This record gives sequence, structure tokens and C-alpha cells, in this order.
Amino acid sequence: MKAIIYQNYGAPEVLNVAEVKKPEVKEGQILIKVLAAEVTKADCEMRSFKFPVKWFWLPLRIALGITKPRNQILGGYFCGVVDEIGDIADDKAAHEAEQLQVGQTVFGSAGFHMGAYGEYLCLSSDASVISKPTNMSPVEAAALPLGGFNALHYLKRANIQPGEKVLINGAGGSIGLFAVQIAKQLGAEITAVDSGAKQQMLESIGIDHFIDYTKTDFTKSSESYDVIFSMVASNSYSGCIRRLKSGGRYLMANPRFLLMLRSVLTTRFSNKTVLFAFAGEKKEELLELKDMVEKEQIRSIIDKVYQPEQAAEAHHRVETENRIGSVVIRLQ
Repeated sequence: MKAIIYQNYGAPEVLNVAEVKKPEVKEGQILIKVLAAEVTKADCEMRSFKFPVKWFWLPLRIALGITKPRNQILGGYFCGVVDEIGDIADDKAAHEAEQLQVGQTVFGSAGFHMGAYGEYLCLSSDASVISKPTNMSPVEAAALPLGGFNALHYLKRANIQPGEKVLINGAGGSIGLFAVQIAKQLGAEITAVDSGAKQQMLESIGIDHFIDYTKTDFTKSSESYDVIFSMVASNSYSGCIRRLKSGGRYLMANPRFLLMLRSVLTTRFSNKTVLFAFAGEKKEELLELKDMVEKEQIRSIIDKVYQPEQAAEAHHRVETENRIGSVVIRLQ
């Protein structure tokens, strides 16, 4: 089969299309013919081995490959067609497999297994994979899990009430776009923070206020919020805490280790709460996202669609943060 691979860490140009062995379906697995895969910041970080959280360097080197990548096919979020279902011996796995059928169009997460940049992807039958929303194209469905999982996870933990003021920092990214839409469904008054180029698009999905971070630092303003949800690792922690109302919640989607420690102290010794627990990417959450899509409460925003031969260009697009929506590679 054909796949986009990287044999060395480095710039986007290390990506190339090559022939690799098609995965074989074993007991308790499903084989998916991939139609489309989202290009994420995590893909770019693994390809370059440049991560915002520096203290993870050594364990990540051991996990991903010390001198070169152990798993050469990136891609964690996808849409595809079930091509084959392996024998299922375990009762629980059999129940999971019964939910899928050969020929069914599905979407979901490959988890740490990755591999969605290939024509075929082999996953456990209990992976977070379900049938595609009826009102989404494969490209749109591939762009749903990453942002949807994280936005839904954090906003649920924030327990947002109608009328509360919510600031979303990095609102134009994969997670932020779904956070805006979900928060809107919860009745929040939304302030979006991002570059000015994304203002019009964010207004089209329902924000109430916009802050261009290149012109204004929201942490130094006099405005206060019930919830601050940030995808930006370089945030001023103290500044965000100051901008919270009494009883406010600060959601850190991309926390640094020292801020995790500070968050425990803030939550314990103040009237404000800091949350950073990562999304579990559970199948139940995927079903909830699918239901919201089919009720037309949320939708994917697509920036550009690339062919496999344009993978390097797609990675450049994600890294420069010029995208207005999700970047997707169409595999078929």
C-alpha cells in the first residue's frame, strides 16, 4: 500500500510517499481503508521532535525512537471504510465489533497507534471508531475527532451555565473552533482570541467578541470571565488567573509541567479552579459529537485539503498557524 512516511526527524520535507507493507488483520482487530486524515500540531511535533513541553524530551525519545522514528506513519484522526474485521474471541471485543460492518464508513481516533497517513489502518476492535455522521463528508468527519474530543471534554468539566462569560484563547485552531460552537450551544457569551485573519470566520460560527492577540493582551485588560479555555502554552498563568471572576475556571489544554503544579495550589487555596486533565477520547464522547453534528449544532471548518504528495505543504500550513480551520489530507 501507499503511505506518507518519515524516516528521520526534521522539517516537513522529510515526509514522502512510499510503498509499505499493508497491515494484516489479526484476532480482535479491524482493517480500515483510510479516506482522509487530519494534519494536527501533534503530527508536526512528532515529525520534527519539537514539543512545547520540554521536560518530556527523554521519555518521548524512548517512546518514539531515539535516533529515528520507530513508527514511520503519522496520523491519529481519520475517516475511512471498514475493509475487514478479524476473528473476535473475547466477548467484550465481539460486542464492540458488532457495531461495525464491512463497507461501513467510519471515523475516529487511532490513538497512540497512529498510522492514518496510510491507505490502510489496522486498529483494535474496541478503538474509538464509529459510523460517520450522515451529514458530513469524509474530509469533514476526519476533522471532527481531535477538536471535538478535547473541546467537549474540557467544556463539560467547566460546567458552563447559560449567560456565563467564556474566553477561548486560540479559538481559530482545531480545538478552539469546536469549543466556540459547543460553548455557544451551552448559552455562553463568547470572547475569541486569535489573529485578526480569523475574525470573520469566528464571527460566522457565533462569537460575541473578538480580541486580536497581535494587538491586545487579554491578560492585561480589565475584563473578567467565568471561564478561560486556552490552547496556548505560552500564556501568562498569573494573567489568566487574574482575569477570572470569583468561582472562575481556567482550562489549560496545553499545560507545562510547572503550571500543572501551580494549578493544584490555585485550586486548593483560592476560589478559582484550574483544570488540565487530558481528554480520554472515549467512544461515548464520539457518539455525543456525532449526535451534535447530525442535529446541526456543530460542524467542521475546513481550511485546505491536500493530496498525499503535498504532505510537506500541509505540515507547513499547520506549523505557520495561517490556517483558517482544519487541514486534511485526502488519501483516496
